[in-house]
Amino acid sequence: MSVRPLSIVHFSTADLTGGSARSANRIHQGLRAAGHNSKMLVGIKTGDDPHVAMVQGGRLSQLADRIANKFSDMLGLQYLFLPSSLGLDYHPWVRDADVIALYNTHGGYFAQSLVARLSAVAPVVWRLSDLWPMTGHCAYPGACEKWRTGCGACPDLASYPALRRDRTAYLFNKKDQIYGRCTLNIVAPSSWTETCARQSPLLGRFPVTRIPNGLEPVDFRPMDRAIARRNLGLNPDKKTILFAAHVLDHNPRKGGDVLIEALGRLQNPQHYALLLVGDGGESWANRIPVQVDLMGFVKQASKLAEIYAAADVVAIPSEVENLPNVLIEALACGRAVVASNSGGMADGVRHNETGYLARPGDADDLAHGLANILNDPDRQQKMETAARRLFEIQFTGEKEINRLLHLYGKVIADFRKEH
Repeated sequence: MSVRPLSIVHFSTADLTGGSARSANRIHQGLRAAGHNSKMLVGIKTGDDPHVAMVQGGRLSQLADRIANKFSDMLGLQYLFLPSSLGLDYHPWVRDADVIALYNTHGGYFAQSLVARLSAVAPVVWRLSDLWPMTGHCAYPGACEKWRTGCGACPDLASYPALRRDRTAYLFNKKDQIYGRCTLNIVAPSSWTETCARQSPLLGRFPVTRIPNGLEPVDFRPMDRAIARRNLGLNPDKKTILFAAHVLDHNPRKGGDVLIEALGRLQNPQHYALLLVGDGGESWANRIPVQVDLMGFVKQASKLAEIYAAADVVAIPSEVENLPNVLIEALACGRAVVASNSGGMADGVRHNETGYLARPGDADDLAHGLANILNDPDRQQKMETAARRLFEIQFTGEKEINRLLHLYGKVIADFRKEH
């Protein structure tokens, strides 16, 4: 760990909205609490933190970026040129930085050529929120393996972030050219992203360090289930399942349809309730035989923690995930998790220890996992204890910040030797 305060500037699509933004902000706040000069440059700012600023400094800059994004979208040239990125390597926060931290750079606020220019100013640490940095256009390639060989003839141009025209081979090659002019340090939050990065022809040339997500125990901790349900106005007698996603409807990657199908297969559905956290969800009550309670989109950590406390089990049936905040929050709150065995989920869901890993897309297996925990109180209690224990061992905010600071010290020393 450094003996003096470090200056770190983080680039993130947003400051608060979305899983990657929440992770970036959490690290930013953790570094400031540890006495370091941390600042964020973002595409979308919704909070009031004075140490967070928008990349586009004014209305003219925002307009220019919107026009550039529109034409780039028409041509299938994803995020290759944005006017606001032209001078970002001369931004005073960047020039003062000991370390530059990247999170999601897709989202129309960050031109990819900027990565090389930033790499010449200070060591760049890129935390992988998804696989976009190593593909021709998509954040989650699913079963497609073309990211291993160069992309082209994309089977799913609609996958986020979508392309109108198949320029995936060209975009992959442009990333290859840009990265060839960089010295990057890759941070993988999960074993899955670590493996993918090491196998990537784009990122495999750089050192990869696995640093799991972390949370502050004061924000997310076990609480009494009965009290939480009373505070939230929930039925105290229902066996309650929690499902949380930023967008609840028409979001196949999060596995909502698989969960709906699984809930329809539970015996005695009158004994169960489903808590939904996120935007939408109004139609769910007409699609499943269990009671549905809508919590809406929740930002406050204290309210989220109370919702976790009210649940008997947390369902994460995603088609693919990195290491989602929902999983770490559930573990911190001492709640068993039933999840699809995809992406980095196995890092936090130890099968039959802290939860149940179901086959991805298998509603029968998901229903089996839910029923086995919800109908066995002793098993549920053991899993809840094990979940909290795993959180304390692996996923606290203090551990995450200490691991990052150790990495920062190393990359700063290496950068100074080379420059």
